[in-house]
Amino acid sequence: MIRKVLITFTTLAVAVASAATYQVKLLEPTVVSGTMLKAGNYKVEVLDNKAVFTAGKQTAEAKVKVESVNQKFSTTSFRYDKAADGRLKLQELKIGGSNMKLVFTD
Repeated sequence: MIRKVLITFTTLAVAVASAATYQVKLLEPTVVSGTMLKAGNYKVEVLDNKAVFTAGKQTAEAKVKVESVNQKFSTTSFRYDKAADGRLKLQELKIGGSNMKLVFTD
């Protein structure tokens, strides 16, 4: 019984530890996976192949491909696709202070 509890606790701890959280600031209104996010500060939680943007009650969830590069990015940067209606759709996010790049797949 104790062994089963320890295995469950260890599995839960690994799952929680694998989620990474970052703070980013969107300077422009941005579309993330079909959800329009206002300009402002967001918490981005990355777990497996999913990124969740949260600011207060507003959230947006997107499928991402997580890529690692050799050197850490010095600043956070965004790559957008501009739609015909002028809205900016997030395509890529390089997280400053890390070697993580998120490529948005949807």
